[in-house]
Amino acid sequence: MTSMNVIPEAPPTVLDVEASGFGRLSYPIEVGYVLPDGHVFCTLIRPEPQWTHWDPQAAQLHRIPRPALLSRGRPVAEVAELLNRQLQGRTVYSDGWNHDYTWLALLFEAAGQQPRFKLDNLRALLREEEAERWHAVKQQIADERGAQRHRASTDAQLLQLTLQRVRHGAAVPS
Repeated sequence: MTSMNVIPEAPPTVLDVEASGFGRLSYPIEVGYVLPDGHVFCTLIRPEPQWTHWDPQAAQLHRIPRPALLSRGRPVAEVAELLNRQLQGRTVYSDGWNHDYTWLALLFEAAGQQPRFKLDNLRALLREEEAERWHAVKQQIADERGAQRHRASTDAQLLQLTLQRVRHGAAVPS
C-alpha cells in the first residue's frame, strides 16, 4: 500500500469592510482582504460628497478619523478597480456578508463599475460543528495575537486563521 501525501487545502480569500456606521446611510470607509497565499491588502476609501453619515460609536471601534479618509482615502473608482484587478474571478468570503455586500454594492455603484468577483457568506464554508466552535476559536486566536487594530485587513486575517484552525486544528500559523 502506498501512502499519499495530503496537501492541505488552501484557505479562501477573506474580505472585510469597515464602515461609517450601520444602517441605510452608512458607507464603506476601508476595505481589506487576505488571499490564500497570505498576501494582505488594505486601503482607506475617500467618501463621496453625499456620503456624510458618521457614527461616533463606529468611529470609536475602528479608530479611523473622517479627516484621514478625506486626506488619505483613495477615490471609490480606484478602490473598485483595485478590488476587481486583484479579486477577479474569485469567490471572496465575509463574515458580515449582509453588511459587507451592501457596502461593496454602494462602492461599485458610486464607481460606475460592476464587481468581477463574487462575495459569499463565510458561514457557508462551515459544517455545523465548526460553526459551533467558531466564536471560541476566533477569541482564542485573537488572544494569542494580542492587541490588534480593528481594521479591515487585520479582521480578514483573523477570520482566515479562525477558519483554518476550526477546520484543521492547532497547526495553523499565527
